[in-house]
Formats: sequence, structure tokens, C-alpha cells
Amino acid sequence: MNNLFDLQGKVAIVTGANTGIGQGIALALAQAGASIAAVGRSSMDDTRHLIEAAGRQFIEIKADLGTIEPVGRIIDETLQSFERLDILVNNAGIIRRNDAVDFTEEDWDAVIDTNLKSAFFLSQAAGRHMIGKGQGKIINIASLLSFQGGIRIPSYTASKSGLAGITRLLACEWAAKGVNVNAIAPGYFVTNNTTALREDQDRSAQILARIPAARWGEPSDIGGAAVFLASKASDYVHGTVLPVDGGWLAR
Repeated sequence: MNNLFDLQGKVAIVTGANTGIGQGIALALAQAGASIAAVGRSSMDDTRHLIEAAGRQFIEIKADLGTIEPVGRIIDETLQSFERLDILVNNAGIIRRNDAVDFTEEDWDAVIDTNLKSAFFLSQAAGRHMIGKGQGKIINIASLLSFQGGIRIPSYTASKSGLAGITRLLACEWAAKGVNVNAIAPGYFVTNNTTALREDQDRSAQILARIPAARWGEPSDIGGAAVFLASKASDYVHGTVLPVDGGWLAR
């Protein structure tokens, strides 16, 4: 059974791996045996330390996924360093908050470009490589807002709903070609994106009151789901959006 979750010899690209959920996923994949190509705009020294302490190889690829310009370079640098690519985790994302009646086109485009457009085209580039060798795992980081509407985050909700749809579409096209495309929908986690919510005492209390687990998620809570979807254990899992939410959607 342990061999089903073994990622020894595998290579994973993880975007937005400098902090939070991305860092937690990168570490979990490394602890399962994978080498990590971490993609992000800011320094990933902390992530490097964690991955190398786990005894795995690590490279840092500086890239701003607000555009698709770096997509080809991300794939190329990974292949140049590791000579293979087995796993892609599309985690990079941003959020902008405002009432729908006041939301700007700039904030709409910034979120959609990062959260949805870049994720699709990075999946496309990785998918071409994976289809060519007949195997690969792509994991998109969706959200509870892939299922629900939310408030004051129209472009984020649109992007995460769209990402769930793209996950299903790619699964339909690529499952028979040996490529698994799935998504994880995190609940309310302690990340940079939720700082404003956690600092709002009333809103934070409302959120906690609905979570059956009675706590915010920590980045380490998502690692098991990521390892499952990256490993042989999920070889017959295609197009799913797996909530990791402390029971939020069950209530």
C-alpha cells in the first residue's frame, strides 16, 4: 500500500510555493519522494530549506503568472534541471475584494489572468509533455468558491468556478491519454489571502462557527490530498474537485 503513495524519482512543479498552501503542498510532495521546481515572484528560501531538509532536490523559478509569458520557460527550466516532469500543481493565485457594484476592470483582469488564464496555459504546456510520454498528474487548487458564491470577491469566485470547469474539461480530454487532471478545494486556511478575514473578529467568528472542525486549516492539512492526487493511488481518479475544508460544505 505504501508504494501507491511513493513519489520517489518524480518531479513536481508547484506554483506559488513560497508560502502557505503552495509551500505545504511542495513539502508534502517532497516528503513523499518528489523533487520540486518551485515557481513564484518572491524569494523561496524558506521553501528551499524545507525541501532540502527533506533530502530532495529543489530549484527556484522566478516568474510572475499575472501573464502567460513565463509559461514555456517554466517547463523548459524544469526539464533542463531534472530531465522529466511528472506533476504540476497550479496553486498561484491572488484575490481582490470590493462590492460587486464597485469592482473595477483592473481587479477583474488581474485575478482572472493569474488564477485562471495562467493555470490553463501552464496545464496546456505541461499536458503536451505528459501526453507525449503517456502519463502525468495535474492538480489545480480550486476553492470553496468553486461551489459557492461568496461575497465581495467576484473575480475570485469566477476564477475558481472556472478552474473547476477547466479541471473537468481537461480530464475528459486527457484521461484516456494517461494524464490525470483533478483539483483540491481548500476551505478557510491560514494564508496571506485570508489575513483580512482572520483580522476581522466578527467575520472570523462567523466562519469558525460554520466549520465542523472548529479551526482554520493549516498548510500542512492539505498535503495528504496533494500526495494522493499526485500518486498512483489516484490513477483512476479524473476530473474530481476534492474539498479539504474541515467539513464546511457538509454543514
